Amino acid sequence: MFQIFTDWYKEYFSNKEAVVLILLLTAGLTVVVTMGQVLAPVLTAIVLAYLLQGLINYMVGHKIPPLAAFIFTYVLFFTAQMAFLFVLVPLTWGQLVRFLNEQVPRILSEANAFLTVLPERYPDLVSEQWVNEISAMTTTTLKSVGESVVTFSLANIPNLMGILIFLVLVPLLVFFFLKDKDRLISSVVELLPADRPFITRVMSEMDVQISNYVRGKAMEIIITGGVTYITFVILGVNYAALLGLLVGLSVVVPYIGATVVTIPVAVAAYFQFGWGSEFMWVMVAYGIIQALDGNVLVPVLFSEAVNLHPVSIITAVLVFGGFWGLWGVFFAIPLATLVKAVFTSWPREPLPELLTDKEPLEPGQ
Repeated sequence: MFQIFTDWYKEYFSNKEAVVLILLLTAGLTVVVTMGQVLAPVLTAIVLAYLLQGLINYMVGHKIPPLAAFIFTYVLFFTAQMAFLFVLVPLTWGQLVRFLNEQVPRILSEANAFLTVLPERYPDLVSEQWVNEISAMTTTTLKSVGESVVTFSLANIPNLMGILIFLVLVPLLVFFFLKDKDRLISSVVELLPADRPFITRVMSEMDVQISNYVRGKAMEIIITGGVTYITFVILGVNYAALLGLLVGLSVVVPYIGATVVTIPVAVAAYFQFGWGSEFMWVMVAYGIIQALDGNVLVPVLFSEAVNLHPVSIITAVLVFGGFWGLWGVFFAIPLATLVKAVFTSWPREPLPELLTDKEPLEPGQ
C-alpha cells in the first residue's frame, strides 16, 4: 500500500511547479472562502478592472495613446456606475414595488378561486383542507415578501455604512488596478519560480478563456437585457425595466436561467393581456430574443469556445454557486475551465514499466 502511494506521489507531484500551483490555488481558495465578505470590494474591483482592461487593450491596439485609453475607459466606467445606481436601480425597484402592490393581490385572488374549484371537480384527489392549507401558506408568503419590499428603506439597512464604503472603494480600487496593472502583476510574478513553463501554460490558457468568457458574458447581459427592455416597451408590457433586468441576468446561469425567467415574463404578460393575441406576441418576441441569444449572440461573443460538457457546466454552477452565491454562478464556467486546464496540463513523471528488465515470456511459459 505504501509503495502504491509512493508511486502515485512520484508520478503526479514530483514536479516543483505542480506543487507551487497547488499551493497557490489552495491559498487563493482559502482566502476567498474565509475572507470573501471582507475582501468583497477588492475582488469586485479586480473583476471590473479585468473587464475594462479589454477595452483599453483594444483602443491601444488601434493606435490610441495608453493614457487617453485609460482616461476614456475609466470615465466610461464611472458614468455607467452612476447610471446604474441613480437610474436603473430606482427604476427597477419602483416597478418591483408596483408589481407587488398591483399584481400580487390579483394573483392571489385568481389562484384562490382556481383552488376552491378543485375539491368540487376532483373530490377523490383534492380535499378542502389541503386547498385551505396551500391557500393560507401562499397568501402568507407572498404578503410577507411584498411587505418586506414595500417597507424597505435606507433606514432599514443595518449595514448602510458598509454599502457606502463598498460604493466608494470599488471605483477607487478599479482606478489603481488599471493604472498600476503592470507593477501589481510584476510583484505577484516575483513570488513564482523563475522556471515555470507549466504555470505559464495554464495561466495563458486561463487568460484567454476567462477574458473571453467574462467580457463576453458582460456584453451578453447588457445586450440581452437592453433588447428585451426595448422590445417590451414597444409592445406596451408593464414592468419592462424589471423584466429586462431579469432576462439580462438570466444569461449568467446557462440552460437554467432562460427557463426560470420565462415564468415572470409569462405571468406579467398574462395578468396584463390575458389569453389574447397581445400575450402571444409578447411570448413570441421573448422566444425570438432567447433564440437569437443562444444561436447568434453567444457564438459571436464567445469566439474561444469553452469546451465543457453541459453536465459539467450545470455541476459547476451548483458547486460554485453554493460556495459564493451569485459571484460563484457567474464564474462557474471559467473556474470549471481552470480545473480542467490544470488536470489536462498536469505534468506527470512516467512510471517504469514492470517488465522492462525482463525478457518477454514465451507462449506456454
